[in-house]
Amino acid sequence: MKGRTRVLLFTGLLLSGCHAAQNYVGPVGPRFAGGEAPFANRAAIGPDTLVVGSFNIQFGREIDSALVVLHSDPHLADADILLLQEMDEAGTRRIAEELGMAWVYYPATLRKSSGRDFGTAVLSRWPIVHDAKLVLPHVSIFGATERTATRVTLRVGRMDLVVYSVHLATPINQSLRDRQDQMRAVLNDASRFPHVVIGGDFNSDSLGRMAVKRGYAWPTRKGPKTTRFARLDHIVFKGLDPLEEAGSGTILDTHGASDHRAIWAVGVLR
Repeated sequence: MKGRTRVLLFTGLLLSGCHAAQNYVGPVGPRFAGGEAPFANRAAIGPDTLVVGSFNIQFGREIDSALVVLHSDPHLADADILLLQEMDEAGTRRIAEELGMAWVYYPATLRKSSGRDFGTAVLSRWPIVHDAKLVLPHVSIFGATERTATRVTLRVGRMDLVVYSVHLATPINQSLRDRQDQMRAVLNDASRFPHVVIGGDFNSDSLGRMAVKRGYAWPTRKGPKTTRFARLDHIVFKGLDPLEEAGSGTILDTHGASDHRAIWAVGVLR
């Protein structure tokens, strides 16, 4: 066995042992939700633009620091929609309460090492009228853990907007083809809806191209790295146009909250 292969195998076994998790198999749950949408009484008043933020908070641990990040930029502090990844219920609830937003959270797995759930959430200032968990194809090479997306339908003025918070597999755990299958599963599910936001940790700087080929705008395509390796966090729109000037941004200082930087993008309603 060559040295590089031996190192990769050892690393994989180590990751498998340290990050072993129990999958929440199936689309039903667990499900956690709460809060009140502050824009619930604006049914007849549709906005001209929507601000969407996304933040992968590493293992959902440093919530105090994450809140500093979220309050550091008005696009995040006042976002219409906020997508979170690597969260548990308690952290999601606390951020939603701090920002005054309604929320839905679906964990994908229970991490045995920490005893904490691990999944994706959507927070919104507009009413949440429906939500679901989307189980993505393929389990990880190391640990056999699954990935899921949280899908919510928001009533934005008189329009329904379908929003996905996603966390696709890491390159060390899935091949590019498998991660493309995961992105394809989200896009296929979203093909039924005219107005869609998909955002989160794509674990790729290129999978957004799949959305572009299906008619999505990709406002976060360019910008600084969101991790030390590459620009892996993204937001794409369907049925909304990206704002031409200063339509997206990346928060460079994570204040120790994560190994990912938070991002935001502005969509113009058609």
